[in-house]
Amino acid sequence: MRKKRVEYRCVATSVAGFVQQVAVQYLRHGYSFYVAGQIPEGKDATAVDAKLIKKYGVDVSRWERSRRKRAGLANMQYIRHERFFLLMATRGQHGFFDDEAGQVRDARRVPIKFSGYSLSHRNGHASVRIDQETYRRLKVSLTDLAGRRSVEHVAGAFGKLGFEPYAPVRGQLLSIWRAVNRARGQARRESLPVACVPWRRRITSPFSDKINDVPEADSADYGLY
Repeated sequence: MRKKRVEYRCVATSVAGFVQQVAVQYLRHGYSFYVAGQIPEGKDATAVDAKLIKKYGVDVSRWERSRRKRAGLANMQYIRHERFFLLMATRGQHGFFDDEAGQVRDARRVPIKFSGYSLSHRNGHASVRIDQETYRRLKVSLTDLAGRRSVEHVAGAFGKLGFEPYAPVRGQLLSIWRAVNRARGQARRESLPVACVPWRRRITSPFSDKINDVPEADSADYGLY
């Protein structure tokens, strides 16, 4: 008996889920070429999903993806969160590269910018970090706050940042934490405990609202850094 075809899921229900799916499942597996887009207000997002998935043959079986890879053809993925979407492709021949000529970017050179994150593919690994503009803004904002407010208030502001602590993100948050404590030291205020910096990211079900609050596997297992 033939197995029933599993429906292609493309609508991420959270920012964390979108980032996890793009980094862990797509960039890590060679989907480095991308086009980012925004569906205009008033346009049916579900209809746009269906149109793009059909146009570029995104919804194919694992067997078909393997066959295409062996034949030197590109494979594609599509994902959307709210009205922001990505079309992603591996290296190879595909009409996508002709149709979207001039719009296609390579995540190994031009990171994907989404909701304050910067997603890229470096040295064979997916990389997730806070984009530079957002990082600088947060650092200025929190260090300015550091010398004027209580440790509880600043810790609360840290806790509301909402970035999942992938290794590069952790490094950026620790840099902000050190800058905050330098500012607090100059103002002769109590230091912020390092526990304010989140250490383990949550494993999310990208296409549902389920979050598994369990320790993540080592980032090397995911080909992430």
